[in-house]
Formats: sequence, structure tokens, C-alpha cells
Amino acid sequence: MPSQPSFPPSSPRVLGVALPSPLRRLFDYRPCRETPADGWQPGLRVQVPFGRRQVVGVVIECRHTSELAMDRLKPVDACLDATALPVDWLWLGTFTARYYQHALGDTLHLALPALLRQGRPLEARTRQRWQVTATGMQDSSPGLARAPRQAELLAMLRQHPHGLIRHAILAQSFSREQLHALSDKGLITCREEPLTAQWRGRNERLLAEPALPLNAEQATALAAIHERLDAFHPCLLEGVTGSGKTEVYLQLIEDVVRRGLQALILVPEIGLTPQTLARFRQRFQAPVVALHSGLTDHERLDAWEAAASGRAPIVVGTRSAIFTPLARPGAIIVDEEHDGSFKQQDGLRYHARDLAVALAHHHDIPLILGSATPSLESLARVRRGDWRHLRLTRRASRHAPARLELVDLRGRPRQGGLIPPVIETIRETLSAGHQVLVFINRRGFAPTLACQACGWLAECDHCDARMTLHRQPPLLACHHCDRRRALPDACPTCASGDLRPLGSGTERTEETLAALFPAVPVHRIDRDSTRRRDAFEQVLTEVRRGAPCLLVGTQMLAKGHHLPHVTLVVVVNADGGLYASDFRALEHTAQLLIQVAGRAGRASHPGRVLVQTLHSDDPHLVILAERGYEALANQLLDERRIAHLPPFRFLALLRLESPRAETAEELGSLAANFLRPWIREQGLAVDCLGPVPAPMERRQNRYHMQLMLAADRRSQLHEAVSQLIAWLEAAPEARRVRWSVDIDPQTLA
Repeated sequence: MPSQPSFPPSSPRVLGVALPSPLRRLFDYRPCRETPADGWQPGLRVQVPFGRRQVVGVVIECRHTSELAMDRLKPVDACLDATALPVDWLWLGTFTARYYQHALGDTLHLALPALLRQGRPLEARTRQRWQVTATGMQDSSPGLARAPRQAELLAMLRQHPHGLIRHAILAQSFSREQLHALSDKGLITCREEPLTAQWRGRNERLLAEPALPLNAEQATALAAIHERLDAFHPCLLEGVTGSGKTEVYLQLIEDVVRRGLQALILVPEIGLTPQTLARFRQRFQAPVVALHSGLTDHERLDAWEAAASGRAPIVVGTRSAIFTPLARPGAIIVDEEHDGSFKQQDGLRYHARDLAVALAHHHDIPLILGSATPSLESLARVRRGDWRHLRLTRRASRHAPARLELVDLRGRPRQGGLIPPVIETIRETLSAGHQVLVFINRRGFAPTLACQACGWLAECDHCDARMTLHRQPPLLACHHCDRRRALPDACPTCASGDLRPLGSGTERTEETLAALFPAVPVHRIDRDSTRRRDAFEQVLTEVRRGAPCLLVGTQMLAKGHHLPHVTLVVVVNADGGLYASDFRALEHTAQLLIQVAGRAGRASHPGRVLVQTLHSDDPHLVILAERGYEALANQLLDERRIAHLPPFRFLALLRLESPRAETAEELGSLAANFLRPWIREQGLAVDCLGPVPAPMERRQNRYHMQLMLAADRRSQLHEAVSQLIAWLEAAPEARRVRWSVDIDPQTLA
């Protein structure tokens, strides 16, 4: 278990340092000769020798003694910080490592921006701002008669009393030499300022545009949040798509910033970050910084430092932004809290939503979790009375949310996955001057390629999966290991040339619609079509102009995007998650259907949603279509309680992978045979299930096995997992297998 930070005796002789290593322990070093200005303390970054490398670690403990002899301890090479990293950041890193049973050094390493991991100083980058002096503001400017460009530059700067940054000046075709010449004459001066300007709080104008009027439901929700702004106050804000959840966030943030505090807003994916940033920057004059994977290392460090120093009162980011320290935390908002992308699926398998709950509780500040389709975990907490439930049932437009219309696919011909009545409805919508969104959660042209003579299917050599047929460019690709293969000229089994695509993907549906409606633009939105930087935003900008068009996309389009001119949504096939092996699949399918349906009818025209399915009589699908998400969620909660599944039980998965299936299975069996007697001896109510093959046993040419632990009490589950990890770290057999532990797994894949 990771150590809690321990504060120093007067002058420590030993430093316990967390290093980026999978080993769940601290490493002891002697302090270097140069003592930091504030003395040795937890949170200081140090550079130390580790094997043959020099690595950056974080001091966790300051002590007088070590289990090793003092002459065996190596000294720290250098202390990298004048002051320690924020105490709250260190607390969150320690909590994360302890809860998710991960090595503390590796956790802190991942929680730092890349440049800080490399030893860069934590300080604000600056830029030059040039400003006219009192002398320069006078009408007569001696010495410029023979320097017309200098005179033009001075005249331009006079029009900007607060000055201009150097890049803005150079962009006007002025030179550095002209700037320095005016400076030498005492006409202008230069000062260094942080890239993110300091926000002075109450003395500055906060809003760039006035807040929108709230309807009765929004006002009630905001008033409920305001009841306890100085305490931990978790609220689930459940609002139908288009009901104005963002306006509630904005007005809460306004109050937080006016009180001199900071707000952290988490959004599920990078695709939502630009529009959220644009909305916030349009509303606020205070600095708004972003943290997401699309930033350069320098940009990420700048935003991290601005938040840590308190200069940025509003921080927006994806899941990793939860590790951003705030100087004066005032509120945390998790938008689309149900979204699976808040869970990191490899390495440190944390869930940003759950860490947000812990962090808000630690800071004793309000927590707002917003969604049109809340997770069953959040709804269970509402049922228990742990969280407050706030509802927004009315859209900002006068139209009610569109209901799902189930369209039976059985026995009907299809073009690009679409049946004739649906194609006719698309034609009518386009003729009326509206836009259509066609949702198909499969990339590529078709899910696979098949031989019509012998039944051969194009399968991946490295995974238990079929390869997806792509046309742009033409190839077969595995979406699990990214293996690619050229299209065969003939069947490799029987040499037949009759190879045909099976099923439809986004490319095939796009091609079909382009042929059916040649006069209408067709925009495809998936991971393949949006690889180029800003490609997604460019398409959305074009769509928002309002001309009739067709949007064909995956779940990238289903989340949070405001498409005011879309009045028809077509779901090509809703059956993918109805009968999957993962017990969460139905919940995720329902959330996805409601989210994509929410793109229709968000403005002046009502929306319509057609859901094609081979199982139009499925009872869960019927409940969702006729009674809505809340009714289905309540039924799923009752089913989960009866089946003793989360959120009524706690799970942990031991994931094992090896090039040989026997090796992974052997280790899983040894682990289970060790753990089951230990659980009985300790009297713990923990079930140990498996080992069993993962739903996709072979992936990336490695065999995957799983051992599941389940318990009614979280503490007992963690006790068993901790014992299992200790056994694995000592077992010689575990060195031949790659293993990891996933606490609160969100998928069994």
C-alpha cells in the first residue's frame, strides 16, 4: 500500500522517494548537500540515480532512519523545486494509488505533465508586452523623422493603451530591431507577463456577455446548488438533451469565480472540449484554460501551472485534468458523467468521475454531475440519499424530446443498411430544407469481407476478431490491434473471386447516401475521417450554417454537440449491445440511443428518431422507446440488485495476458488457489470467480484471462486485492505473465 506523505523531522537524514516504477514501495536516498529554501518536505521533485538511469521522483517521506545501512544509500543528485508541489495534488495522487491498488511512484508520474516528469521547473512561461511610455504619448516624437516605420509602429501602439504582445506586433510586419530602437529612445517599454494573465477577482469585470434568463426548473436547480456552496454537496443534475444544463453550470461558475475561487469542469472527450471552451470564453472575461491530449507539452504545462498558481479561475479538461491542482478550489463539475471515456482503460485504471467525488469531498466543495442518461451507479447513490437529484425535463426549444420509433428490419431489403421506408423519410426531411443524422457505430465500409463460395471470412491473425473492410484507402484493418492487410484478389481458401462485404459501416452508408441524394452534401464523422487536426470542427462549422445535408457518424456525433438544424436521426442498427456478454452493455446501449436521439429537434422544428432493429419486440428496447430512459434504468437497477451486480456489489478484475494461453491460465489458477483459502481464513465475504478467458481471448497475439473478485463491502474487496497483489509480486510464475488489477471495471472485455 502507498505511504501517506510524512512531514519531516527538523533535518531528515533519509528521504523516501516515489519513483516511476511498477514496484509498490518507496526508495530511500540521502539528501543532497543543498537544502531547499523551505527545507526538505513531501512534494519536492528530486533527480536521483536509479539503476543506470537518472529519473525524476517525488519525496513522500522525510525520516531519520532507513531499513538499509546509511552507507548503502545513494544521495539525491538535485532538488528540482524551490517549493513543494501542492499538498492537495499529493493527497489525490496518494489516494488514487491506494484506491486503485497502483504503484505510488507510477501514479504520481502519470499525474504530472510530461515536462515536469522530465525535470523542467514549475514556473510560468512569459511573453513580452510592449507599451508606450509617457514620453512616447506626447505629440512630438523627436528622432523619428528619418524612421517612418518606427513612427508607424509608435502610432499603432498609441492606439493600445494596455500595450500589445510581441507576436501581435511582429504579425503586422514590424521587426524586433524597430521595437528595440523605440525602446532605446525611451518611447516604449517592455514588460514580461505570464502567458495566462493574472485574474484579480472582484475588481475586474467578469462577464463578457450577460447570463441568459433561467426557466423555472433551471432556477430551482441552481438555487438548490447554492444552498450549500461552502460544503461537500454532490448533486446529480439530470436534464434531457437541450434542457440548458450548461447554462446552470455557467451561472454556478460565475458565482464561484466572483467569490475568488476556481472551478474545474470535466468533459468526456477532446471532441467536446473546443465547443465547451468557446462557450465559456464567450461568456467570461476571466482566463479559461484547457487540459486535454491535443495540447503540446508546453501548452499543457502552461495550463497546469496557471491553475496551480490560481491565475486561471476556470479549468476545462478531459479525464486527466482531474489531477490538475487548484490553488483555491470552489466547485467541480462533471459533464456527461455517465460517459465511459472517464475511465482509463490501461495502465493506471482510474475513473475521473469517482476521483472527482473524492476530491470534492476532500476540499469540502460542491460537486455537480450532469447527464441526460445518468449512470446506474449515480442513480443508486441518489436512491440511497447520498446525492441530491435535480431534474430538468423541459428543452430550451418549445419541442419535447423526440421519442424513439422502432423500425423492424426483419425480412426487408436494405441499401447501405437502410430500408426503403427510412430512405423515403430521409428524402422528405431533406426536401423540407432540414438536416439528417445517420448514426452507425461501425467504422469502415463493412464489418468484414466474406467468400460467397465457401464462407471464408477475413479474420485477424493476431486477434479473435474479424477484419473490417475499408475503401478509403482500400484495405482490411483490425480495430483491436491495428493490423492492416491488402485486399485479396481471390478467396485464400477456395480461390473464388466472389468476395463480398458483409454488413454496413460508415463508409458504405456514406457511399449509399451519396448515390441516393447526389445533390446533397454527405459528411462522414468517424475516427478515420477526423484524424487531421481541426477536421471535426470544420465539418461542424459547415453543418451549423444550416443548409440541408446528411451527417453519417459514429458515437463521436452522439455526445453533447448542438446541431440545431437536424430534425431526423436514423439509427442504422440498435442491436449491437442488446445481447452482449458484458452486463453493462444494455445500459451503455440505452445511453447511446438517448444521447444520439437528443441531436434531433433542438431548435425551432420538432425532431424524429427512427431506430432500425431486428428485435423490435425486445422488452428492454420497448420500455426505452415507450417510457424513456428513467423507466429502463429503474428496471435495470432492480435486475442488478437481484443478480448481485454493481452498483450493489463491488468488483475487481485481475487481468492476465501471455503469448501462451496455458501460461496465463496456470497463473490464474495458482492465484485463485492461493486466494480462496486465505479469504476463508480471514472470514471475508468475497467471491473469487475464475480464471476464465476474456470475452476476446486472443488480442494482439496474446491470450487474455481474468480472475474476478466480488464483495458487498468495498473494504473487504480491497483487503483481498491487496493480498492478491502481494502474492503476485512474490510469485516466480507471475514474472512470465503480464498482469494488472482493475478496480471497479467498467467493461469485462
